[in-house]
Amino acid sequence: VQLQASGGGLVQPGGSLRLSCAASEFTLDSYAIAWFRQAPGKEREGVSCISSVSSRIGVTWYEPSVKGRFTISRDNAKNAVTLQMNSLKPEDTAVYYCAADSICYSDPTSFGYWGQGTQVTVSS
Repeated sequence: VQLQASGGGLVQPGGSLRLSCAASEFTLDSYAIAWFRQAPGKEREGVSCISSVSSRIGVTWYEPSVKGRFTISRDNAKNAVTLQMNSLKPEDTAVYYCAADSICYSDPTSFGYWGQGTQVTVSS
């Protein structure tokens, strides 16, 4: 299982970015997909997660500081999960990773599959 994260970049405070987590050799619908981030000197933290389509739970969760600003969703046509990030703040600066597993674990070490990180920098 290989995940490809993309869409990071440099943006001014208040700006937007759209991250994508894609896979080429398996269907993402079968997996819960999470986004984590890690800032320099800090532990990796969960940002958002969406449950698998097959689970029929339809659960998504967001880290409180991003709720209302970030939206996680599936793009079935592209076999991808996107993270739309609006109203970005300097404290959102981090390397963002996507991960996949059967359910939305809160502990990142429980996820079995990871993509490479994509850098998000929010600065004026």
